[in-house]
Formats: sequence, structure tokens, C-alpha cells
Amino acid sequence: MKYRYGRWSGGADPLAPPVDLRAAVDELGREIMEGASPSAALRELLRRGVDGTRGLDDLTSRLWQRRASIQRRHRLDGTLSEVRRLLDEALEAERRALFPDPSDDARFREAQLDALPPGTAAAVQELSSYDWRSADARAAFEQIRDLLGRELLDQRFQGMKEALSNVDSDDVRRIQRMLRDLNSLLEAHASGSPDTPRLFDEFMRKHGEFFPEKPRNVDELIDALAARSAAAQRMMNSMTDAQRAELAALSQQAFGGIGAQLSTLDSLLQRLRPGEDWTSSARFRGQDPLGLGEGAQAMADLAELDALAEQLSQSYPGARLEDIDLEALERQLGASASVDARRLAELEKALRQQNILERAPDGSLRLTPKALRRLGETALRGVVDQLRSSQGSRETVSAGAAGELMGSTRPWQFGDTEPWDVPRTLRNAVLRSGSMSLDVVDLEVSETEHRTRAAVALCVDTSWSMVQDGRWVPMKRTALALHHLVRTRFRTDALQLVTFGRYAESVDIGQLTALEGVWEQGTNLHHALLLAGRHVRRHPDAQPVVLVVTDGEPTAHLEPDGDAEFNYPPLPRTLTKTLNEVDALARLGATISVFKLGDDPRLAAFVDIVARRGGGRVVSPDEEGLGAAVVSDYLRSRRRRR
Repeated sequence: MKYRYGRWSGGADPLAPPVDLRAAVDELGREIMEGASPSAALRELLRRGVDGTRGLDDLTSRLWQRRASIQRRHRLDGTLSEVRRLLDEALEAERRALFPDPSDDARFREAQLDALPPGTAAAVQELSSYDWRSADARAAFEQIRDLLGRELLDQRFQGMKEALSNVDSDDVRRIQRMLRDLNSLLEAHASGSPDTPRLFDEFMRKHGEFFPEKPRNVDELIDALAARSAAAQRMMNSMTDAQRAELAALSQQAFGGIGAQLSTLDSLLQRLRPGEDWTSSARFRGQDPLGLGEGAQAMADLAELDALAEQLSQSYPGARLEDIDLEALERQLGASASVDARRLAELEKALRQQNILERAPDGSLRLTPKALRRLGETALRGVVDQLRSSQGSRETVSAGAAGELMGSTRPWQFGDTEPWDVPRTLRNAVLRSGSMSLDVVDLEVSETEHRTRAAVALCVDTSWSMVQDGRWVPMKRTALALHHLVRTRFRTDALQLVTFGRYAESVDIGQLTALEGVWEQGTNLHHALLLAGRHVRRHPDAQPVVLVVTDGEPTAHLEPDGDAEFNYPPLPRTLTKTLNEVDALARLGATISVFKLGDDPRLAAFVDIVARRGGGRVVSPDEEGLGAAVVSDYLRSRRRRR
């Protein structure tokens, strides 16, 4: 068998690594915990990109750089300059031929050349019937006609200039027939003729060589022609009045009189595709002259760059990264840009399809439980790392062989005392080596836990000072870590999350993660402890544990009518009502641990009273150590219950 190797051109690279959803979810979670909505967090992730993949902002910046480069580098008078050069060359050759001739006819001809109008188009028109003495001059002048014809065709039919590098009389007749038949086809289509499909098929059989894009029907043909014709018109709009007048006059001098046919074609296309951009213009200020075909292509490139920038902006309703024209992006910025955009689209699609983001009942995006578990796992891993570094020990959440089996297993780690899971250990050995040769990497142990239940209420301060002083994200990360620990390792424990600002509210982990900071005065610990007590009473068979995270003393309490009363400094009634709830929880057997953030002396004095009356303790972690402190206290309470 023979094999041929070449560059992959079948879309996404089949050997490319999969999109790293774990890192993407962590980035989303970080943005959401800082107060962004899931939709805004997703947009920010795609704008910024992920490791190894440039984001939409970078791609958009490169588009604008390319757009500016096209306009800074070029100018649009290339065809006019080339016609002027050929005309001067023809005149110089003719004068050289006339100079040695002493006859009156030679002097008369010289006078004719001297009397030519200064404008290029007018001079070419006047010389159209001139009988050239010099063969070189005649050839240079004929090149003007050929150049104008090829440029005009290239302006409407991309690539025509190169295809007609040497124009002979047969080429001219073929082009004239094609333009005549094309205009007839478009006129029939514009009038609604039922013969249009037959006429199109006949036209493509006769003239398909002029259309390498292979349109399948008349509408595709019109779309391709109209886009190019509109680009040509925008190029003309970008010229000065004098340049437009010169080109309009010169087009009448093109070979075969095709200027009139092309003018008719442009009118038909404008009527059939009025939605194309026929009126805009651009400013070119460079030194590199462009011919008519090159200028039309530059205008088409600018339009394509604008369309790509809009696609990358994702600012229109229902926008998806799948909308991006990857082929156009590769044409403008290269293959690497297309790969980046494709990977971003795959990332967005994977986040939606793999149950990372979902639609809430109100239509907004939100993180799914799967994504929240991932965020909780990341937060808990960070907490465990802190515990290890601060205590010099490994994770202390196992209950030993005396516990009851949880039904789950995990790889063995040094110091584990749980029983081996023999079937999974043997399976790992066979999958790894194909034999029953055991290695330490094959070992799995059965997870166990004691069935002592706890009713845990985590009360977190959501007043504005938490946002203002940079404690908002550490607070959310702490809640995520504790929630994940309880849900995965201590499933029999009942965890309730309570937020308190002016009012308190029981929330789930998704609501807390997506909670936005708002300017609201009040730290209503009284209301939070009321909700914590309600949670404890719902679980009379569980050991009650209350954990409070706050950075300010209570400044609000709940009145019997349900309204919150705020005052700063705190009213004696606020402090009394709050301590009454502390005493009520203590009577239920609850321990209240307070995690004090900041150095407020009034807060320090108050939480000392709470800890003494609530049978708990006060911990003063910094923001980064908050999660480790809360999780460590929770684990300490479980060890104490054992």
C-alpha cells in the first residue's frame, strides 16, 4: 500500500488535546464568585482565552491591526498610474520615431502630441484614432486597452487579470459573449422568468470556466457577483472625484467595449442585491498603489474583517462562537487564528453540552450542580493544602477501620488505615500490567466514616464591607469547600448556608456562589442565628454546630413585624437580641465558633462574649486562611464528637 502525507485540512485537528474543562470551570467560578453573572463570566472567559488558546480580544485586536495595515500601506490609483506610465512610454517612443523625419507630416504629428489634453483619460481617448509611426509606441498604447479590460474584469471577477495575461481576439469575443449572456440571465431572473433555472444551466455549460467558485444556482451566482461588484463600487467611492472621472472615461477605452456591459451588470446586481454595501468608503493613505482588481479585493478584505470583528464581538442576540466564519478568519489572520477560534467554540459548546451551564427558569445562565461540585473540589483542595502546610500533616477526614463503609473507594495514601478494597485493587493490577503483579499504585482502600450526625449552620456576613475589604471571594470559597467536604465525606451531616446583611436568608450553594455584592448597611447576626436555630431544631438527633464568619459587630436586628432595624453604633437592643439567640442555641447544645475578619476592637469584644456564652471559640484568620480555619474547626468538632 502507498501512503501520502500532507497537511491536515479536514477541520479540527483529530490529534489536538481536548479542551480543558476543569481549568475553564475554575476560571468561571472565580469570575462568578467575584460578582459576575454566569453569562458575563462566560463572556469574560472567552474574551480572555485559556492557557494555550488566544481569546476573542486578542483575535479582534489582530483583525483591527490588519485592517489598519491595509489602509496605511496602500493607495487606490495603481491603474491610473500604470495607464499614465504606458501613455508616457508610448508618447516618448513616438517622438523618438518622429524626430529624425524632416517631413511636414512628422512636424504635424509632433504638434498633435504636444496639443494633447493634460488628463490621462482625455489623452487616451484622443489617441484612440491616432496612426502610430512607432511599433513600440503602438504596442504600449495597446497595452493600455488590454490593461484596462483586464483590470475592469478583475474588479468584478476575482482572478480574471491573471487568467487573461495574454488577451487575443478570441478571448475578447468569449468575454463579450459571456457578459452578454450573463446580463440576459440576470434580466430574466429579475423579471421572474420561469426559464431561469434552464438559462442558468445553459450559461454555466457555456461559461463555467469564468466562475471557479462553481455556483449551484442563479442565486449563488448573484451573491458572488454582487459581493465583488459592491466591493468595486466601495473602491470607487473611496477615490477622489477626479480619479473617479478619469476611470469612468478610461473604462470606455477597454478592449471590446466591455465597459458598457460591465456598467449594465453593476446596475442589475444593485437591483437584485440592494442589501449589499454599495455606498460606504474607506480612506487609504499609503504608498503602495493598487490596481482596480487589487483595490476591489482590499475593499472586500475590509468588509470581511468588519464582519469577523462583529462575529468575534458576540454582541448580537443569540450569538454563538459557532457563527464565526473560520475560513474567512484563516484567510485574514492565518491558520493559528482559526485553530484558536475553533477551540474557543469547542470550549463554549462543551460547557453547555457537558452540563456545566444551564438555563434557570428565568432564562438566565447558571452553574449546574456538576460545576459547583468541581468548584467545591478545587476550593477544598486549596484548604487541604493550607492545612497540610500549616500543620505538617495530611488530610484528617478519614474515620479509620472502626467507621462504617461509605460505598466509595480511593487510591491508597501513606498512613491510611482503612481496609483494602481487594476487587478494585486486583482490577487495577490487571489493567496496568496484564497480570496479577501488584504494585503500590494499584492499591485502593474503602472509605469509612462514623455515623455521628451533625446539623451544621454556616452563617456568612454579606454586608458591603466584605466586598469593600476583599473578603467576598474568600468567604464564598470557604462555603464551597465546606459544602463539598460535607457532601462528599460526611453525607449524613445536614449543612445549611445562611447569608446575613440587613436581613438573613437561607441559600443553597449555587445561590451563594452567584451572589453579587450590593451596597446595603446592616449586619443582622440576630436574624442569621434565628435561621440557624430553625435548622438545628429540624434535626433533633444531630449534634448542632454553628459557624459564623463576619467582619463587623451586629448593627441590625429583626423586629417582631419582620422589619430590620439598623443603627450604628449598635443599639443595646440589637446586642441583647443577638445574645439571646446565642443563649437559645447554647440551650440546644450548639457550639458557636466565630471567625473574626479584621481588627475592629468592638467586634473582638463582642465575639469573645459570643464564644463564652455559645461554648465555642474565636478564630482570627486572614482572608486566605479563612477556608482552612473553618474546615479545620468543623473537623475538630467531629473528632470531639467521636
